[in-house]
Amino acid sequence: MKKGFLYFICMVSAMGGLLFGYDWVVIGGAKPFYELYFGISESPLMQGVAMTTALIGCLVGAMVAGSAADRYGRKPLLMLAAVLFTVSAIATGLFNDFTMFNIARFVGGVGIGVASALSPMYIAEVSPAEIRGRMVSLNQMTIVLGILAAQVVNLLLARDTNVVENQVWNVDWGWRWMFWAETLPAALFLLMSFFIPESPVYLKMKAATESQRTKQEAGLKELFQNKYGKVLLLGLVIAVFQQWCGTNVIFNYAQEVFVGAGFDVDGMFINIVITGIANVVFTFVALYTIEKWGRRTLMLIGAGGLGIIYLTLGTCYFIGMTGFLMVALVVSAISVYAMTLGPVTWTLLAEIFPHRIRGVAMATCTFALWVGCCTLTFSFPPMNAALGSSGSFWIYSAICCCAFIFLWKRCPETKGKSLEQLEDELVG
Repeated sequence: MKKGFLYFICMVSAMGGLLFGYDWVVIGGAKPFYELYFGISESPLMQGVAMTTALIGCLVGAMVAGSAADRYGRKPLLMLAAVLFTVSAIATGLFNDFTMFNIARFVGGVGIGVASALSPMYIAEVSPAEIRGRMVSLNQMTIVLGILAAQVVNLLLARDTNVVENQVWNVDWGWRWMFWAETLPAALFLLMSFFIPESPVYLKMKAATESQRTKQEAGLKELFQNKYGKVLLLGLVIAVFQQWCGTNVIFNYAQEVFVGAGFDVDGMFINIVITGIANVVFTFVALYTIEKWGRRTLMLIGAGGLGIIYLTLGTCYFIGMTGFLMVALVVSAISVYAMTLGPVTWTLLAEIFPHRIRGVAMATCTFALWVGCCTLTFSFPPMNAALGSSGSFWIYSAICCCAFIFLWKRCPETKGKSLEQLEDELVG
């Protein structure tokens, strides 16, 4: 396969990551306005429902993605994700009823769940070993570009909140256009997905004899047996830790994080864009370090670095510090995450499982990742209310320290090894 065409098909697949990032984060900027529109600004429970509905869709999408990809192929599932993104983008901004709003968010969440499982897996299966980490990291790059795009769109659409007329526009229309802006890249993803080939791994499975297929399908049922126990545990811990490291509350609850640090709503939007830029810059760093430093080293840097930063950030919240230092600490946390846990998690998940169970294993770990994201998102408001920002970030620091110990003992180095070689080393 020519390198130019390889980059093309990987970038098309990674557009699922772009939409994943946009759809996942756009709600954070829309949150202050749709809450007023739907009359839930004084209801923490309904606020949690609105923030969690898409994540429940992620769970459903991730749960069905693996078996469906092994049955129907990787390409059709990527196309389905594009359709779901498009429908959700239009419908979320269209509905005036809170229930229908949440249904539309659920549909988009299913698209996120499918894309988050299939995009890195597809890229890993079409890429040669010597550049596989870098190519899978392209998926994380498009995720953070999608996040930044959502942050910029939110900033541009959220008119000056100090002007009454603008505030009315924000509540009536601004949040709708934040969701509608996703329609164009979603439709482009659907169009371009017609031009990518099917994964060679799936084609080999499809071309196998009937007896071989039967053996492979039986292998999917072996996922929770002892043979795959260690590698499955590793995948589950890595997936959940990527969420419970705490970084994503900065994106989903930017209002609470930055207002708690002394900023008004307008300052919040500016700081969100600053964190988005840092996210993109340090994901570019990851593209060059993942093949040089290795996956294990970067995961350890991520867990240890975030543990220290969150300990410091929690202490600053505790003593009442505000202003630039708080933004610097938040940007530091995003930067460390962007060059380590963000891209490396998806790379490891796409590498560590044998061919015969990769689809269902990837889907299972992605499902666990979204369970982690869902519980993180839903638990932050009550935890933040009970413990304050200081206590919340101290808890995330403790989680990072525990993960560092686990990764030190259990995380292998996969750099430069073929998928077949990894299967022999990790499973035997």
